[in-house]
Amino acid sequence: MMFARTVRAVAVILAVGMAASACRPASANSKLDTAELTKRQARIEQALGGGQPVVRDSSLGLVDTVVTGDSVALDTTAPPDSSDDGKKKKDKKQDDTAEVTAARAGAIAKWVLPRELDEISGIALTSDGRLLAHGDERGQISEIDYRRGVIVKQFVIGQPTLRADLEGITVAHGTVFVVTSKGILYEFREGVNGSRVNYITSDTQLGKACEFEGLAYDAAINSLLLACKTIDDKTARDHMRIYRWKLEGGRERISRLDVPLSKILPSIGAKELHPADIAVDPNTGNYVIVASIEEALVEITPAGEVVFARKLVGEHNQPESVAITKDNILIIGDEAGRRPAAITLYPWQR
Repeated sequence: MMFARTVRAVAVILAVGMAASACRPASANSKLDTAELTKRQARIEQALGGGQPVVRDSSLGLVDTVVTGDSVALDTTAPPDSSDDGKKKKDKKQDDTAEVTAARAGAIAKWVLPRELDEISGIALTSDGRLLAHGDERGQISEIDYRRGVIVKQFVIGQPTLRADLEGITVAHGTVFVVTSKGILYEFREGVNGSRVNYITSDTQLGKACEFEGLAYDAAINSLLLACKTIDDKTARDHMRIYRWKLEGGRERISRLDVPLSKILPSIGAKELHPADIAVDPNTGNYVIVASIEEALVEITPAGEVVFARKLVGEHNQPESVAITKDNILIIGDEAGRRPAAITLYPWQR
């Protein structure tokens, strides 16, 4: 699989009961073929069992934003050709292997991401079902059309661009939040493609309590959920801990939820658990946690009862982010490592 200098998004389409097929990258100065985008979306719908299609603007095509200094520009240069046949064959073999592995695991689709999302630390869905993603250390937000495998929008946070250890993203009341590993929250409004947005900062004062690697929004209690990857409190290290941060503020804005690891670890065959991201199931209100190191998925109720704990299906490079759509698609985001960064879609069957 060739990785172009400016645009590397490669689509791997996987349909239930059908052979997998790969779609090659489109250059940034040529719009993706409408028929191909429609075909991709149709395969997603077929894999889901004929659900209602999502109507999107297919003319947007693939977008890649390049940041130089403090300026943002849309790079429209075409990717260079590669004459390295050996590399092509090697990459093609790896791509085919990824397709087969994902198909066997029951995946609906797998999208390989551009290099700027190699460290895809967090993903989140907006109220109208669009998927936002961010990388680590640099405040750039990408909107990924997860049904058609294209990036349709990118904007950056701050002037100059925010630099921080960003570990999670969520959306509440039209406001986007990202969190650092030390519990610093940045909130801002969603920007248009190629824009910069201003932000405000809140310190949860929880940086000494644990290292955070996940963020979600629980509308039922109007609170942000901050998942601890590691807990500094020695008395609580036999628990999975989630802090709740009420958006309306006040003295009692912080609370926590502790779940005994004894109810989780036996099911995944692990001695520890390191949550990497958290999402709220829009249909049940339950919390779903992905653990990267253990390659596990855990579902709990808001009261802390364990619904299930299991190993992730398929082969995941470094599962760092999770989201669940209203029409029951589980989205897992993997950072780059042995393979390029990717998002994989599965039917959400608990």
